[in-house]
Order: sequence, then structure tokens, then C-alpha cells
Amino acid sequence: MGRQFSLPYQIPPTAMLAPAADAAGRTSGYFSLKNAVKAWIVAHVNQGNAATVQLTPLQAKDVSGTSSKAITATPIWSNADTAAIAAPGAKQTDAANFTTSAAVKDKIVVFEIVPEQCMDVNNGFVSIALQTGASNAANITAAELFILGSFEQTSPPSPLTN
Repeated sequence: MGRQFSLPYQIPPTAMLAPAADAAGRTSGYFSLKNAVKAWIVAHVNQGNAATVQLTPLQAKDVSGTSSKAITATPIWSNADTAAIAAPGAKQTDAANFTTSAAVKDKIVVFEIVPEQCMDVNNGFVSIALQTGASNAANITAAELFILGSFEQTSPPSPLTN
């Protein structure tokens, strides 16, 4: 008998950034965490050029990005070489952003988001996005958001709406 856990029901994945070249940097859409206990941003960097990539979670008051600003320090894990190390890699120092090394490797970076700890929820900041810094066209980035809701149901509230 299988364990009573189902990723799609309990921590449904949401695409934040589709895989794309990241020469100029980009910002994902904003996603509501108002019903979240915890969330994880999982960024994938296929680094084809020795130019670093900065990853910065941003918070906003709604899914349109109102009053966007950086989060405060949060737990981060980084796997600097997915060919050699199983994910999620090494725990990093808690921070508001993370910059990859310049090594030409396939990488994964995980940000653990506990809204009341790293977001300004008391002032209405309940939405999150991921911003990548300018890098090189040979560096491909992608990101997913995994949300652990405050209650389970077959159709959880959409993170695309306020």
C-alpha cells in the first residue's frame, strides 16, 4: 500500500519561469501565497557560459506585482552540479537572493519560503515572484513554485488570483 501523500494534491507545482535564455534577466509572474503554510521556489540553471546568474525572490501585495520588493533572508539550498550530486544539494547561508558560481554546470537552487518569516505579510505582501539577473544568452533558466496549502482539498485555491 502506498503512502498517503500525493504531490499534485498536497504540494501542487506551478510553473514560474519557462526554460529560456537569460541574457537580459527576467521576472516571473507573481503568485499568491495567501493560503500557503510554506512554499518552495525551485530554480534550474543550465549554465552554458561562465557568467553567474543571480536569483532573487520578490514579494508584492498582489498577483499584479503591486509594490514589489525583495524578501528578507530565507533558507536556500544549491546543487552546483546536478551530474555529480543528488538534489537539493548543500544548505547555503540564509539570504534574500543567491548567485550561482561561474562554473559551466547544470544547477538547481531551492528557496524555502515561509511567508510570515521572509515576507512583509503584516503590510499585505502575500504574492511571490522570481527575478533573474542579467547573464548570458547561453545560460538557460527555469523555475517552479511548490505550495503547501493551509488546508487540503481536491481543487486548491489558484495562486494566479488574489
